[in-house]
Amino acid sequence: MPSKYFTVDEANAVLKQVEPLVAQLVEKQAQISTAAQAIQPLLTNIQDGVASQETSNLVITFSEIEALISKIQAYGCIVKNANVGLLDFLADFNGRDIYLCWKHGEDKISFYHDIHDGFNGRKPII
Repeated sequence: MPSKYFTVDEANAVLKQVEPLVAQLVEKQAQISTAAQAIQPLLTNIQDGVASQETSNLVITFSEIEALISKIQAYGCIVKNANVGLLDFLADFNGRDIYLCWKHGEDKISFYHDIHDGFNGRKPII
């Protein structure tokens, strides 16, 4: 668990910096999904499939995804779902830990959830 606590304002300030990285991450994840389908036939003949351009591109894309996740998490937030660009920011709410929650495409952080509730437990920040 990260040790940095965010206020809503601090998390929104960080969000301005990480949002372009999250957009890239979501795009790379979509590329992986498409590429995985494309290389499936290559995997039936592993000897040919391993040395293909498609598998080489897939490895490069995975490396790019790992680098993006590291850059995003270096800001103190947590990447919860790279496919949809879901981030959590640790916060204190009346003495208990919660996550401020943001999903790619949302304008700002408007939701939170308890640590163990996850995305489905999101509640609006009032």
